[in-house]
Amino acid sequence: MQSTSTAPRAAARPAGRDPGWALPGLVVIAALAGLSYAWRLGQDPLEPYYAAAVRSMSMSWHNFAFGALDPAGTITLDKLPGAFWLQALSVRAFGVHVWALILPQVVEGVLAVLVLYRAVRRISGPAAGLIAAAVLAASPATVALNRGNISDSLMTLLLVLAADALSEALINSNSAGIYLAAFWVGLAFQAKMMQAWLVVPALGLAYLVAAPITVGRRVRRMVIGLVIVAVVSLSWMTFVALTPAHLKPYADGSHDNSIFQQVFVYNGFGRLGDSSPLTLLAGSGLSFGIPGPPPTGPTRLLKGDVGRDTGWLLPAAAIAALALLAAQRKRPRTDLVRAGVILWGGWLATLFVAFSVGSSLNAYYTAALSPPIAALLAMGAAEAWARRREWTTSAICAATVLLTVLYAAWLLPVHGTGRPGWLVPVIFVLGLVAMAALLVPFAQTAKFAIPVALIAVLLTPTVAAVTVAQHRLGAFDTPFESAEAAAFTQNLFVAVPRSVIPLLPTLERDRRGSSILVTTQTSLVASPFIFYSGEEALPIGGFTGTIPEPTLAQLIAKVAAGQVHLVIASSTTDPRLAWVAAHCLHVASRSSSLITFYCLPRNARA
Repeated sequence: MQSTSTAPRAAARPAGRDPGWALPGLVVIAALAGLSYAWRLGQDPLEPYYAAAVRSMSMSWHNFAFGALDPAGTITLDKLPGAFWLQALSVRAFGVHVWALILPQVVEGVLAVLVLYRAVRRISGPAAGLIAAAVLAASPATVALNRGNISDSLMTLLLVLAADALSEALINSNSAGIYLAAFWVGLAFQAKMMQAWLVVPALGLAYLVAAPITVGRRVRRMVIGLVIVAVVSLSWMTFVALTPAHLKPYADGSHDNSIFQQVFVYNGFGRLGDSSPLTLLAGSGLSFGIPGPPPTGPTRLLKGDVGRDTGWLLPAAAIAALALLAAQRKRPRTDLVRAGVILWGGWLATLFVAFSVGSSLNAYYTAALSPPIAALLAMGAAEAWARRREWTTSAICAATVLLTVLYAAWLLPVHGTGRPGWLVPVIFVLGLVAMAALLVPFAQTAKFAIPVALIAVLLTPTVAAVTVAQHRLGAFDTPFESAEAAAFTQNLFVAVPRSVIPLLPTLERDRRGSSILVTTQTSLVASPFIFYSGEEALPIGGFTGTIPEPTLAQLIAKVAAGQVHLVIASSTTDPRLAWVAAHCLHVASRSSSLITFYCLPRNARA
């Protein structure tokens, strides 16, 4: 294939002002994105564990600084608190409302759409930028994620900012772009820890291959960039590690109060084995019926509920990346399009592998795949338009449409929440029309063939995203899920946490002056009490129930001091709970899966 342009590399950079349709188009896309993320804001499932931490963090600057889970600041979240700082500030500003927790994610999602437009526009022009923005805005995984209170929204925005800064660094010879990209990656680490670092190889490889400077300067700037990534990433952890233990909450997820163990073992390499937090939680007797992740393997992200989150466009994005690399094979080293494929394709490939082999995989993780998928499809569409009169281009586009339509029809469930009956016939008709337009050897069909092909490819995920907003699905839901799955999510993340609300007056009345409203096995059980009351609910064992906080001696002392009066547990195998069972009164519980103990100060004896 011969390129339609014989100009040097500089011609690949969009020059001058954007055409008149670019800004209005971007505004419309951003507005629709914000609408889908905020539709019926506050009525979707809320992650109660994170919500409790946000309320505690909003109550004092000490809790805010250390990411404390409970108001008394005895233990932290089992994650870094970067994304939750923004939620806590929102709660401090607007009050304790569900919508106040979700508002930051809505803003972050819209900003990601805008920044992705700029990043792709730098490489492939404003039309490609708009396509990328539209694909990201209409990604079902992205819509579901931004409707909840999960930290991945901020991480995604910061990584897109890093890719945008690096794209600028590929165009000019100054060092600001690469250093700014490193800074954004470091902040993304504060939001989602090691997952943010997975994008570093793609950023680094693109810069080393295509930056318009000598190899020595490229390597030197990359080394400095890696230092910036490390310094920014580890800055808060270093502050926490240097703080004396008695001045900070216990680091959940660690067995020696180490924030580094929490990040790099519990939330890092430990996720590659079978010791995921949910597995450890189930060992405490509190699985809540949460299904485990799908089996690991190369097809993990391409089928079932996970595939319906973001898999629709994965094959098309892979084809676009390979076609772009082939088309640019004779271009200079500094070719922007090839560098963009290395950047976005490397991001996509690295996360695809990581998510395929990791023991933990929540549906909302896959939203991190949406930006590179959107960018690759947009760049591919721009290249296809430029080469639209070439037979090879038409054949590749037609094959992509055929594969994507057949895959979408296979991936769609027979029945599911919001699944329209007309979808499969319509995408088949659109696919046939697009393939005919692409393959008919008449020039007059060329101008509408590529747009029709894009519509055929994007229709199914767009409808999936609409159903997510329409049916008030959240980060833990998947498009077209069964009514039973939707009801389970609503029960687990809405009904069960809210069931503590009627208990609060009784707990307040019976606390007898205790500073602790209730003591629970695991932070997960404590979280709804914290969020809905703002009172201290002391968690035993952290999120998984296995963490040595509080110790047995500390628990005995709290009982003796009259601070602990009511303990809720699921089992008594833990030595601390075994002591409670031996020294406190077992009382009837409304839940068959939980055991309630009433403790009096006179019962406190070793």
